[in-house]
Amino acid sequence: MALKITAAQMVANARARIEEVEAVDLLPMVDDPDVQIVDLRDPRERARTGFIPGSFHCPRGMMEFWVDPDSPYFKDIFGQDKKFVFHCASGWRSAIAVATLQDMGFDAAHVKDGFSGWEKTGGPIEKIPPR
Repeated sequence: MALKITAAQMVANARARIEEVEAVDLLPMVDDPDVQIVDLRDPRERARTGFIPGSFHCPRGMMEFWVDPDSPYFKDIFGQDKKFVFHCASGWRSAIAVATLQDMGFDAAHVKDGFSGWEKTGGPIEKIPPR
């Protein structure tokens, strides 16, 4: 079966029209009260690898609903006047997600090389305590 567009093409198309932040450039934003880092990864990914301190966890499958103020699932954090920077593990999911948010009229950026890039820069990582 041939697809009309591949996942890699979707990512490339998204990256061509969204704001990308290099992981190294995100380092000084961690403590900026006007920036909210949003982690789109699955809860198991966060548990396994840890997370960026202060990041808000928004599973990718709920993003559109949590961001939409007319949705019954809206989260107040997305109504704040901040710069929102989304990330996933490698930057593919977050690129497509931020393009979707842009289509919705929500202004956001994404971390180009994702959490893996964050780890490579030596950025701080918090671990989820075991249960």
